[in-house]
Amino acid sequence: MLTLEQIESAILQLPPDEYKKLLEWFADLDYQRWDEQLEKDIADGKLEALAQEAIAEFEAGHSQRI
Repeated sequence: MLTLEQIESAILQLPPDEYKKLLEWFADLDYQRWDEQLEKDIADGKLEALAQEAIAEFEAGHSQRI
């Protein structure tokens, strides 16, 4: 397995088009992992308090149309 230092060095040597592809791939991976973590947090009930707070604020009229 490559070390982080080796990976960094290889990235610095990429031609611009390959670097752009790497950035796009990495962004997609990051979004995918974020989505997975969000889904896990929802399933674990970690966002329930925030959801209830938002609903209460809305029902109390503390919202505005955007």
